[in-house]
Amino acid sequence: MGHCMHAAVKTADGKFDLQEVDTPHIARPDWVVARVRVSGICGTDLRHWKKAEAPLTGKIMGHELAGEIVEIGSNVTNVKVGDRVVIETLLGDETCDWCRVQQYNLCPHLYEVRMKTLSQAFAQYVAGPSAKFYRLPDHVSFEEATLLDTFSVGLHAMNLSGIKLNDKVAVIGAGPIGLGQLQLAKLAGADVIITDVVDSALEMAGELGADAVVNTDKEDGYQKVMEFTKGRGVDIAFECAGGPSMPVTLPQAVSFSRIGGKVVIVGGFDAGVTNIGLEWQRIQMSEIQLISSASYAYRDIYPEMQICLDLLAKGQMNARKMITHSFPLSEINKAFEVAADKTKTHAIFVALTI
Repeated sequence: MGHCMHAAVKTADGKFDLQEVDTPHIARPDWVVARVRVSGICGTDLRHWKKAEAPLTGKIMGHELAGEIVEIGSNVTNVKVGDRVVIETLLGDETCDWCRVQQYNLCPHLYEVRMKTLSQAFAQYVAGPSAKFYRLPDHVSFEEATLLDTFSVGLHAMNLSGIKLNDKVAVIGAGPIGLGQLQLAKLAGADVIITDVVDSALEMAGELGADAVVNTDKEDGYQKVMEFTKGRGVDIAFECAGGPSMPVTLPQAVSFSRIGGKVVIVGGFDAGVTNIGLEWQRIQMSEIQLISSASYAYRDIYPEMQICLDLLAKGQMNARKMITHSFPLSEINKAFEVAADKTKTHAIFVALTI
């Protein structure tokens, strides 16, 4: 391991430039360094693609990654050099009230801290606390492991939702988050209808176990949901599209919900005020609960990423089917183009080999 490494650095116009940068090092006795083998492109990354954002210019991005341990600190006992690992990139300041009770996903300084360390997946090496590095079973590939961040986001939303056996569930958005949400809801014993506007994504959803799929550009999503639920509406609607789709998809999620139902907001927003018109009288009179879900952390005493790793290792989650494209880091801009144009490319999850 040399003093410099290759990394894809964010440019002023929102693309990436491959550069030589300093290799991260062990900052504390409980830290490790890992060689990144595979990273993934997620919806959050795509929302920053080709955007001129001064705070991100010159930064290394990416937060879905797997690799192998190359160096450990003197106090590390949970992993050793040579271990294959998936890396959790949620790292708070470790001093606030939320970090103290393992709700570090709510840490006021979460993004500020993680962007300096573990959220640098588009590079050859990362360093951080050993507790964020989970050993992979031999039969789980680096490529599959890169989807564990995505699955963990869905699991956190599931845990907040209070989902029960035989619930009727709608998932809005059949991207990686939505397809992970679908699989988790099916594992929980729910019947699931999923919506999107890309036929190839809905085809994938069917292959992953959806009970019904709806292209809302071609069909009436509300009508299909009512047919699916015998006119009642779903017990839980998971909004998994996020970003610029939210002014359309969040009202859809509310309309799909039954009286006394729940809407779980999983898809992400950009910073600032987003104006979305909702049928507030119906929400109030029907006691529809709007539940915000932010990333993931722990469920009781269990790390949510470890739970997802266990499910993947046992064959209860399918990551391999969702990986539709792979590119070397040197072609990261091409990889982003493919990931962004999913109607044409049929991309679901795009992986980068480092």
